[in-house]
Amino acid sequence: MKIINYSSRGELLNKILARGYTIDPAISEKVKTIINDVRKNKDKALFSYTQQFDNFTHTDKTIIAGKEYLLQCVKRTDAEFITIIQEAGANIEHYHSFQKQSSWVKQCANGVKLGQRIVPLEKVGVYIPGGKAFYPSSVLMNIIPAKIAGVKDIVVVTPPVHFLDKPELGATLALLGIERVYLVGGAQAIAALAFGTESIPRVDKIVGPGNIYVSLAKREVFGFVDIDMIAGPSEIVVLAQEGVSPEWVALDLLSQAEHRTGFESAILVTDSHKLALKVRDAIMGYLKDSEHRETITKILNNYGAIIVVDDIKQGVEVVNKIAPEHLELLVSDAEGVLAEIKHAGAIFIGSYSSEPVGDYWAGPNHVLPTGGSARFFSPLGVYDFVKRSSLIYYTKQAILKNAQKINKLALYEDLYFHGKAVLKRFEDIKGKK
Repeated sequence: MKIINYSSRGELLNKILARGYTIDPAISEKVKTIINDVRKNKDKALFSYTQQFDNFTHTDKTIIAGKEYLLQCVKRTDAEFITIIQEAGANIEHYHSFQKQSSWVKQCANGVKLGQRIVPLEKVGVYIPGGKAFYPSSVLMNIIPAKIAGVKDIVVVTPPVHFLDKPELGATLALLGIERVYLVGGAQAIAALAFGTESIPRVDKIVGPGNIYVSLAKREVFGFVDIDMIAGPSEIVVLAQEGVSPEWVALDLLSQAEHRTGFESAILVTDSHKLALKVRDAIMGYLKDSEHRETITKILNNYGAIIVVDDIKQGVEVVNKIAPEHLELLVSDAEGVLAEIKHAGAIFIGSYSSEPVGDYWAGPNHVLPTGGSARFFSPLGVYDFVKRSSLIYYTKQAILKNAQKINKLALYEDLYFHGKAVLKRFEDIKGKK
């Protein structure tokens, strides 16, 4: 892991700032083909791709795992796991309960009432990725905010072999009150959620992480449905001063690199060259005994760095340029520094607020903007599962006062009937007097 001076900038920092997935055009075209096929041929295409990619034969009956199966999963799952999931879920529910929004109406001049109506989405699709990894925490983070928002129909999809091999997944879903799971994965599952098939209902929004095929599929169907975000590789920036534990910092950096997609970004920004050396040595020490040493080392060499700055003020400048998914503030004046941070998905304040605390336990959502998109995206929350409608109640008095101005504005835009629709009311009211 290289130590670089911020003042010298250099290629490595530019590479970090331009981080993200490199999209292979061939994969993009393949995803488009899958989506179009499922949109046209529905279950027939869905079953065919499940056989091709997952080596699993489906019928209209095997595609669904129902409530009875999910409850059986609870019985097959270790009791300690159940307790942990319940407690983590309670923490997440508590935090997100404060995000609930209410409709409002305000009384204005001339009897006018203006407001906003908040209603939950009707159907939301939740994608749970397959592969070797199993992330029950992500299941909690995607489903709990939707339930708090009031979404009545949560449609869960996940690859069949992955689901059937892990009763803990079924148990987690059962504890969340999910009563059916559709056993399909990949771009084909995203297409099914977006357009509907004979087996899978069309949804209004799709959330949940996935591989590059899933991410590209979500991007392709956006506009037909809403999506959460195009999630990229995990990333962390630790802003630290001398005096913090170099081993704690090293482990926090390694906790992101061990996702092992190849694009993770783990960065220490510090004003102490002494701390920089200690953290690098600690990372090397921990990696000696890691079974994933080669992979993690490669990741840290590609998108990892220890950046030495002149002072913490300059460190804040670096942080805001990177706009990280996770940011740890291990500095003496954390509150003062926090006020200067403009771009970060989740901010962890103080030495005991290790990033995994947020991933698993504290309560805030760990579905966060990546790849610098914290400049304009926010964490997933209850607000992502509702719609807002404007409310306008105009009175006769308000029309008499404003109709002519509205008409003139419409005429400036060459929209005659826009203005006439309002002006006619004004004229008719005046004519009755």
